[in-house]
Amino acid sequence: MNRLTKEQILSERREADKEVTMLLQRAKSDYTLEDVRDAIYDETEQDDMTKIISMFDTGEGDVELGEILELVIDAWNHFPHKMLGGKSPREMDAA
Repeated sequence: MNRLTKEQILSERREADKEVTMLLQRAKSDYTLEDVRDAIYDETEQDDMTKIISMFDTGEGDVELGEILELVIDAWNHFPHKMLGGKSPREMDAA
């Protein structure tokens, strides 16, 4: 697998921002992109991923669970984590 540059990782993060925002809107969620980013940044427990998934799984919109899982995993890998010194898993992989 080719290592990505910092610019490529930031571009992918911006794309993840857009996708998270769109899916939150489609799900008719009360949560925002910042809520998702904060939850990922502050993760400390195994069930934190479940909490993030629940931000999208409102039962109100037309969003499939598989689509939610795919997006949450993408966001998880691209957004910074406090436990990783403010870096994302993708940034750690590129280092």
